[in-house]
Amino acid sequence: MTTMHLQRRDDVHILTLTNADRGGDNRFTTEVIHEYLAALDTVEQYQGNTALLLTCEHEKTFCTGINLDWLPQQNQTEHQEFIATFETLLCRFALLNAPTVVCVNGNAYAGGAILASAADFRVMRSDRGRFCFPEVNIKIPFSPVTNAIVQTLPNKQALKNMMLTGVAHTGQECVDLHIVDAIYPVDSLQTAALDLARTLASKDRRTYTTIRNLMRSDIRSHLNILTQ
Repeated sequence: MTTMHLQRRDDVHILTLTNADRGGDNRFTTEVIHEYLAALDTVEQYQGNTALLLTCEHEKTFCTGINLDWLPQQNQTEHQEFIATFETLLCRFALLNAPTVVCVNGNAYAGGAILASAADFRVMRSDRGRFCFPEVNIKIPFSPVTNAIVQTLPNKQALKNMMLTGVAHTGQECVDLHIVDAIYPVDSLQTAALDLARTLASKDRRTYTTIRNLMRSDIRSHLNILTQ
């Protein structure tokens, strides 16, 4: 993998994004998404209870979404392939056969915020970073799939405002609005995220994911269409 690194620490799989350091802001391209999907394959095939922690240790950026410099260079077929593959990633992450935690260490914008929304739990840095759906401002409407993903967030009033205004929320605002589950100072953020993932990894994996996926039956329908 060139843009992320997967490792297992005890019963937790940790997927660390590494492309922010090279100026990529961990943005999505077809190549990047295939690396995500390969990581999900590894977690899905793991025998025994586990959880997946998605994180990045860059000082200011988690993921700023689709690489909009790269995407216009793709032909129509490549563009359509990218969208289908991206939506497949979102659905597979949302329905992964293990608990999921996202550690939002910095800015999570557009597709990065949508991917974070697909996780079971989100923790965020308290002193830096924004969580934002800027689609209304960058003229990229939500699709039925991305809409289904962000609708998993519990605060529908906050979600409506985010989707229709493109407002960017701080960590404190996110926890107040229940967009994330907790916030931590940067020096304890990674430890707190790993502790939460370890707690979830102790749950019976089949029971946990059956309960969670029943709450996301609409996403299962989208995934079935994407993979048929």
